[in-house]
Amino acid sequence: MNKYIRLIFLGLIDIILVNIGLYGSLYLRFDGKIPVNYFENYTKLAVLFTIILLGSFFILGLYNRLWQYASIGELFSVLIAVTLGTIINSALVYFIMQGGKLPLPRSFFPISWLLNIFLIGGSRLLWRLLRDYGLKPLQQTGGKPLLIVGAGDTGVLLAKELKRHYNGEISLVGFVDDDSSKKNSKVLGVQVFGGRDRIPYLISKFKLEEIIIAIPSVAGNVIREIVSMCANSNVKIKILPGIYDLIEENVTVNQIREVQVEDLLGREPVKVDLEGISSYLQGQVILVTGAGGSIGSELCRQILKYTPSKLLLLDNCENNMYDIEMELRGNYPHIEIVALVKDIRDKKTIEQIFAEYKPYVVYHAAAHKHVPLMEANPEEAIKNNVMGTYNLAQAADKFGVKKFVLISTDKAVNPTSVMGATKRLAEIIIQYIDKTSKTNFVAVRFGNVLASRGSVIPLFKKQIAEGGPVTVTHPDMVRYFMTIPESVELVIQAGVLAKGGEVFVLDMGEPVKILDLAKTLIKLSGFEPGKDIEIIFTGIRPGEKLFEELLTAEEGINSTTHKRIFVAKPNGLNGALIEELINNINNIHFPRNMCETEELLRMFIPHFRRDDRKMACDDECEAIMMCDSAIVPSSFKKVHSA
Repeated sequence: MNKYIRLIFLGLIDIILVNIGLYGSLYLRFDGKIPVNYFENYTKLAVLFTIILLGSFFILGLYNRLWQYASIGELFSVLIAVTLGTIINSALVYFIMQGGKLPLPRSFFPISWLLNIFLIGGSRLLWRLLRDYGLKPLQQTGGKPLLIVGAGDTGVLLAKELKRHYNGEISLVGFVDDDSSKKNSKVLGVQVFGGRDRIPYLISKFKLEEIIIAIPSVAGNVIREIVSMCANSNVKIKILPGIYDLIEENVTVNQIREVQVEDLLGREPVKVDLEGISSYLQGQVILVTGAGGSIGSELCRQILKYTPSKLLLLDNCENNMYDIEMELRGNYPHIEIVALVKDIRDKKTIEQIFAEYKPYVVYHAAAHKHVPLMEANPEEAIKNNVMGTYNLAQAADKFGVKKFVLISTDKAVNPTSVMGATKRLAEIIIQYIDKTSKTNFVAVRFGNVLASRGSVIPLFKKQIAEGGPVTVTHPDMVRYFMTIPESVELVIQAGVLAKGGEVFVLDMGEPVKILDLAKTLIKLSGFEPGKDIEIIFTGIRPGEKLFEELLTAEEGINSTTHKRIFVAKPNGLNGALIEELINNINNIHFPRNMCETEELLRMFIPHFRRDDRKMACDDECEAIMMCDSAIVPSSFKKVHSA
């Protein structure tokens, strides 16, 4: 309905209702026998009273509300509007008193006030009731059998929305809810059957085709359990965002979506200190390295929400850079975005960037992160993850950056891979530089990120789409997981908490078994593990371990002001050893193979790969040093000879 036609229509209805209320008050006051003088006075004042009441309704926004969603808030607005109009009308009557006598009885106004609240408020409520319940019954036959998990506010709102949009196409068989007090009760005319343990029975009885989860902040284990219950059926499982994600309780069918792997984590949404973040990002020049990667690109998206004066994107991959630059320019045309296709290993170029743009905060997300690839190319992990980090940290110190945040990994704890060990070395370097710098250097350590490039989820999805098999390295492999947005939100929050030298550890929740993740993803795709899609075990790859850790035994943790962020207690740093490493970096002295790489890493992580391969490695390193000792750094020789 056109806005103005709707306004006229509501106004005409209110004119009729207001006059019924006004006349009704006189009628009730005199039991239907209205004195002539009062009736004549009423007819003279009725138009003025009506104009004043409708003016009050208009001023207080009664005609700007969608009355099909009328609730207590809207009825309260009616109360205020009617009260205002009645007060003005009664004041006018007292003002025009004739010879000390009121033209209308005193009781006329409180009675008309009650009648108008009833009529005006009732008309709005009636419209909603007709809209919600005046059509066909919600539970009907012939449509797609559907069950809602959760008979709370979200579930009820969802049921109403489904009725409005899919009336006749769906048949809501009922609800399930773990609240025992709701069992066998009825909501919107349909039954609450009991807890979610009833789902298998209901699938069989009603031949369910779809289940929608409508529980705010639903736990990941609950979703996994429901998915498991539906494993042997063709039921589609969908989910609705929690009530905290919905504006003014307007649940819409557009928000219903398929259950995703991220839902299986089921953690409480991250709450950030918006004021604190804004105070150190707003109006500043921010640099993000690895800006085209999964973490780096999400960092850019979230940083721009806090309106920096300039965002510097740095990445050595032009394709990734092009994609993220185009996206950000389109979404934030009012913020200056500078795309820098540069390599963090190029010390001179990095210093030129810092000298020209003078970034206030640096988020260092650029890294070689793929474990098997770095096992095959260990010297490149040293160059990128260690030298690249040093180049950035040294420039940040030299040019007065306020905060430098290194994105680290749980693989840096008791590392068994070259990638993890080089990230630990990067942590050590920034902690050492922090001791003498005015810049606050910190690292943020977290586990695997769902759906990031090279992660297990995209691989599983690709394998399922191809009909399998799905490859899992080991049946007992366990990992911590976070979604990209929640990990980035916590990284930004950790930057606010940074005082310098900390290694922040993010709360990763409960570890997830990779095999269980694979099975659940197969089920979510509508297949049965082992029957439709086979799972095969390929064996642990070089550098991998069954269980990842977030802390070493020596570190321990301290809490911070954010309940999802902890800080590792600092370990002692060997200054002489770090200085020699920095000297080697400055002189471009790097290991050339796996054995030299392992010797370098063992200088800082003594127990790194103390296994049966060491003897063979020793022989290889000795042969290299005898052949070309001039280019082998002295630190490698010292460790080897020791």
